[in-house]
Amino acid sequence: MLTGDKPVSNRIEGGSTMGRSLKKGPFIDEHLMKKMDALAESEKKHVVKTWSRRSTIFPSFVGYTIAVYDGRKHVPVYIQEDMVGHKLGEFAPTRTYRGHAADDKKTRR
Repeated sequence: MLTGDKPVSNRIEGGSTMGRSLKKGPFIDEHLMKKMDALAESEKKHVVKTWSRRSTIFPSFVGYTIAVYDGRKHVPVYIQEDMVGHKLGEFAPTRTYRGHAADDKKTRR
């Protein structure tokens, strides 16, 4: 897309596309934030179950394990520093690829 002389793109310096407007801020479901705040206050490290795949990982989540629902079961995800800013759903894949069927042309000869 061109405006004037310069091409306009939705890519940022790192090469990834922009996900959400900075003026809106990161999204997190209210119930998940309450659970994580309560976990931080209790100073325990038990697993928090969530169905909110759309929530952004905050820096305060680092070191905790969150079980993210993948449509079938809850997948435990241990939060590390490099995951901050990503969505929880990125770390719990919903589809399993088992590969294509074998080619039967060789066996028919």
